Parts: sequence; C-alpha cells; structure tokens
Amino acid sequence: MLEFVQLGVNFLSGVIPKCLGANMKSLTSLALAGAQLEARNDADWGFISSLTNCSMLQTLNLGSNKLGGVLPNSIANLSTNLGYLNLDSNMLRGNIPEGIGNLFNLQQLDLANNFLHGNIPESIGNLGILGLLYLPNNSLSGPIPTILGNLTALYRLVLGQNFLTGPIPSSLRRCPLEVLVLAFNQLFNPIPKEIFLIATLSVDVELQGNMLTGPFPPEVRNLVNLGYLDVSDNKLSGAIPISLSECRSLEYLNLSGNIFQGTIPASMSQLKGLLVLDVSRNNLSGDIPVFLEDMHGLLTLNISFNNFEGEVPERGLFLNASAALVEGNNGLCGGIPQFNLPLCSSHTSKKWSHKLVVSISVGSTVLFIILVLFAHRNLRSKFAKRRVPSLHGVQHMRVTYDELVKATSEFSPENLLGTGSFGSVYKGTMMNGDQEVIVAVKVLNLQQRGASQSFVAECETLRCVRHRNLVKILTVCSSIDFKGLDFKALVFEFMPNGNLDQWLHNHLLEEGSQGVLSLTQRIDIAIDVALALEYLHHYKPVPIVHCDLKPSNILLDNDKIAHVGDFGLARFLHQDDTSLPEISSGWATRRGTIGYAAPEYGQGNEVSVCGDTYSYGILLLELFTGKRPTDDEFVQDLNLHTHVEITLRDKATNIVDMCLLSSLEEGTEITTASESATEMRTACITSVLHIGILCSREVPTDRMQIGDATRELIAIRDKYRRPLLSEGEPI
Repeated sequence: MLEFVQLGVNFLSGVIPKCLGANMKSLTSLALAGAQLEARNDADWGFISSLTNCSMLQTLNLGSNKLGGVLPNSIANLSTNLGYLNLDSNMLRGNIPEGIGNLFNLQQLDLANNFLHGNIPESIGNLGILGLLYLPNNSLSGPIPTILGNLTALYRLVLGQNFLTGPIPSSLRRCPLEVLVLAFNQLFNPIPKEIFLIATLSVDVELQGNMLTGPFPPEVRNLVNLGYLDVSDNKLSGAIPISLSECRSLEYLNLSGNIFQGTIPASMSQLKGLLVLDVSRNNLSGDIPVFLEDMHGLLTLNISFNNFEGEVPERGLFLNASAALVEGNNGLCGGIPQFNLPLCSSHTSKKWSHKLVVSISVGSTVLFIILVLFAHRNLRSKFAKRRVPSLHGVQHMRVTYDELVKATSEFSPENLLGTGSFGSVYKGTMMNGDQEVIVAVKVLNLQQRGASQSFVAECETLRCVRHRNLVKILTVCSSIDFKGLDFKALVFEFMPNGNLDQWLHNHLLEEGSQGVLSLTQRIDIAIDVALALEYLHHYKPVPIVHCDLKPSNILLDNDKIAHVGDFGLARFLHQDDTSLPEISSGWATRRGTIGYAAPEYGQGNEVSVCGDTYSYGILLLELFTGKRPTDDEFVQDLNLHTHVEITLRDKATNIVDMCLLSSLEEGTEITTASESATEMRTACITSVLHIGILCSREVPTDRMQIGDATRELIAIRDKYRRPLLSEGEPI
C-alpha cells in the first residue's frame, strides 16, 4: 500500500484533486513542495478534507506553491500522528485556524512567507512537543501569546517581519530555545531579563527593528554559547553592558540604531571569535578603543555616526576602509587616507577640539568658494590656467586646458568612457607632482541647455562631501579652449572597473573579457550605494538629494567597491533653485532618468530623499534580476516593481538574473548539501528583492527609509556570509 508520495519541483501544476487522500489510508508522508499547485477559493482546499482519511499521515509538505485563499478549519481534523506541517511560501490569507492546536503531536509548523493576519492562536500553546514554529514574513498582529511558554520542547521560534505588538513574554524562559527571531515587529517595553536566562540560546537572537526600551539586561552574560545577537534599531539606552564580554562564542553583534552612551567596554576585547561588530548610530563617545586594532578575527567594524574623537588607529582592521566604517564622528582625525579625515594636530595627537574641526571646515569651504568665483570672473584670457586645491587636502593638483588635452590625447574617441546628458567622460593620464596618475575627465557640453548649472551643482556638492562610497574629485578646470570658447571640466579619480550598468548588461571587465558579478559582490555593491545615500540624506547642515541614481552612475574601483558619481542634478534639500546663477529650465526641471525617477516627480513634486530611495529600490531590483526598468516587456501598468512583486510570490528563481540562476544550478550532481546551499542562496536573494520592493513603492511615505534598507542588507550579508563562503563565493 502507498505510504509515501514525493514529487519533484515544477512537476505538477493546477489544483490539487479533492479526492487525493480518499483511498490512501496508509499514507504517512505527502511532499508536493516546490511545484506550481494552486488554490484560489475554498473549494480548491477540498483535498484537506480527503486527507483526514489518512489516519497514519505524519508529514504534509506543500511549501513553495501558489496556494492562496484561507487555510480551512478542516486542517484541525488531520491525523493526530501528524508531526510535520509545511505551507511556507504560498499565498495564504486570513487567520491561522484555532483548531491547529488539535494536532497535538506536531513537532514542526512552518507557515512562513504568506499573507496571514490576525492573532497567533492561543491553541498553539497546546502543542506540547512542538520543536519548531516558523511564522515570519506575514501580517500577524496582536501580542505574542504568553502560553507559548508552555512549549517545553520548542527550540526554534521565528516570528520576524509581522506586526506583533506588546512586550516579549518572559514566559519564553521555559522554552529550550536555540533560535529566537522576533525582528521587525512593533514590540515594546524593556527586554525581559528572563530571555537571557535561556541557557540553550546558542545560534541566533534577533530582536532588531522593534521599539524596545530601557537598558540592555546584564543577564546577557548567561548566553555563553550564542553566535549571533542583533538588537539594532530599537530605543535601548544606558551603557553597553560589560557582561557582553562573557558571551565568548559571539561572532555577530549588532547594537546599532539605539541610544547607548559611554564607551565601548574594554572587556569586549575578550570576544576573540567576533567577526562583525556594529555600534553605529548611537551616542557613544571617547577614543576608539585600542584593543580593536588587535582583534585579528574581526571582519567588519562599524562605529559610524557616534561622538568618537581623537586619532583613528592605523593598525589591524583600520588599514581597510571597507572593513572599518568611521564616518559621522566629527571629532576623529588621522587614520589611512581612504578615511578622508583631517590630519591630527601635532600638539593634540589623540584629541581634536570639535570647534577647531568645524572652524577649519568652514574656513576651507569659504576659501574654495572665493577661488572659484575669482577664477570664473577674472581668468578669461586664452589658455588661462585654472588652479584649484585638490579635495584630498594635502597636495594641490593644478591643471590647465592644455594639460587636459594632452592627458586625453586630444579627447580621443579611444579614451571616451561614456556620455551623459550634459557632457562626456574621458580617460586620461597626467602628472600630479612627480607621480603619474590615471584620471577620469568629465567635459561639459556647454551648448547643452543646463550644462553650466550642472557644473555648478556638481562643484557645490563635491566640495562639501567626503565618503568612501562617493566618487573622489581631484580638481576642476574652468577656462577657455583653443577656439576661445568657454571650457569646463571636472577631474575625478579613475575607476578601473567601469560602471555597474556595464557589469549587469555587458559583463565586460577592463581587459574586455567576460565577467559576471557574484551574489556576494552584488550585495556588497548594494550596501555601498545605500551607505552613500544614507550619508547624503543625513548630511549637515542640510541633506543632499542625488536626483539621478542609476547603474551607469555607480562606479567600481579595483576591489569592486561601489562609488556613487554624477552629481550634476544634485540638490541641497530646501535649496531655492532660482538662487543659482543663470538658472536654466534645462537643468532645473530635471528630476532623474526615465525608469529610475520617482513617480511623484512626473507630477511636478519637489525633490526629496524619498525620490532617491525610489531610485535605489529600482536599482536594487535591477541588480538582482538583470532587467532594466525600461525593458520592452514593461508596458501600460506593468513595471519592474510590480513584475518582481508578482513573480516573487510564485518562485524567486523565476525572477533572478539568469547569471545568478545559472550559478545556482551549477554542478553535475544534486546532493542534499547542494540543495540546502541553493535554498540558502535563493532565500538570500528573495530577502534582498523584498527590500527593493519596499524602497520602490509608489507612495513616498510607504517607502522604506534608506537607513533601514542599509541595516537590513548588512544583516542579510552577515547572515549568509559563511554559507556563501562555503560555496566558494568571493567576498
């Protein structure tokens, strides 16, 4: 007699027959996961009633299908022998049936990635031997039932990305949890100390993205076996507990986006296995602890946007600007040149006066403006030289029109890197002192309406900003060409790996050979761009809106670190455009590029950081699907956003860039390990695409903030870093 039914991925489609279990009373396992099975109404769920005849049924796996509608109450009448029930990644709506508590032998319940709403049924507390409860990425609301504390076999509780409210129940202490994920809900009140008394917590604790308050419980010292702890983006206050140092197994620790004060405790030097430490966006102060230089296992350190001061170390992790993030600490100085920090005073090598830093910055800005105005008005003679201090600060790179002509071989087509709305970019080789440097020269087409304003906008922006993920300007040239006509150009640091658009759609390396960006590289690029936008949107004294974010404006350096470029349309928020000299509607009305520009700009709305967020969301979708928002398939009401949102409900691999998809399917032999790795990578891509969808919503106020997107992407990267490394992905 038939006891086991398992059918492969995409083998079946359509509605599950109502009589499926009528003549299979000895059936013990039914696995139809990963197919194209559908349910659109109550009648399509009739097969559940027939399965109630299967009194020996132990496993029911219908995950990753297209089962929609409401989960029927008849599920409560399934065999009491049922130990495994999986309906994840479908399109379920409505409430979780209260009768599910009748399945008292259930050991694993997975309803993740659906559209379920309402409260978590109290009856789940009756499932005495339940070990795994997965309900993330739904729309569940209300409190976490206190009765879940009765589940004395529960070792994995995952309720993230819902709308759960109220406190975290202290009754969960009675559960032998190894994994606790309550992230991205609306939970409030202090974290109960009882949570940190669960000695079995060893894999993962995720409480980020809630509204938790109060100090961090010192009882965290009990989690000596915990590997991953994230409490970011709450309202936790007070000092970072010294007792964290007793969590000797920690590899990932994220405390960012809270209100922590004081210093990083010296005791944390005992966390020898720590790979990632993020304490950004708090109120931490003092010097950067010396012990961080000697934590050789640390891969990523983020102390940005705090109140740290003094000299940045030049040892260990601090030799890599991609690994150590220090921006947004106005009191810092020194460090490697890539940090773009001011030099430390010889008299105060450890501390700079905040007022002194501000004074120097303001003075430099005023001096730069005076030089630009003086050159623009007075150096009009033929072949006049344009001398501008390099924005790197220490040396002054001087350049003339004649030098730029020679550097680019008379602006030769062979050196043309690309063209844009207001000009062309050429590769050039020139001398900076006694050193030969390769540069990118952006020559403005001053016959194009708005080009002069674009030049001013780019100068105004780039003279102010400094961030490792923004293009670095070396100098500018405002002069007269050999024909006596106005000439304006900007000289940038050359990016040898071209722009992101070329990598996504042409797959060209510098040498002309074929190349494809790996999954980890794409995630890193997404994070780089998000960090740049977050910096611009929080720039003081007023935020900066880029207004033209798209793959062709994302440049990649030798290490494929992304740099946002082309600030020709950038605006300082709340800036009166009419105050710019010689205002031109050719510039003033530009709000980006078709496909990437926010929909509200088409209605004449003012620029905003939400507009940049929309462009970023579209860029993120393009980065992982390989589809341009202007592809021919997007007509009428269908666009890249809706296409991804709809297709993602069916199956992630149906929308992923074919270059990534082919790597997912590489290999001649399918093993359990390879299938697990593929699932891990697919889950990673799905998570990123969800962020792209949230950033590119039509209504500006519905969009995810760029800071939240940054933090989620970093969490995704860190969560999947080790599994991807094990597959041979480059980091």
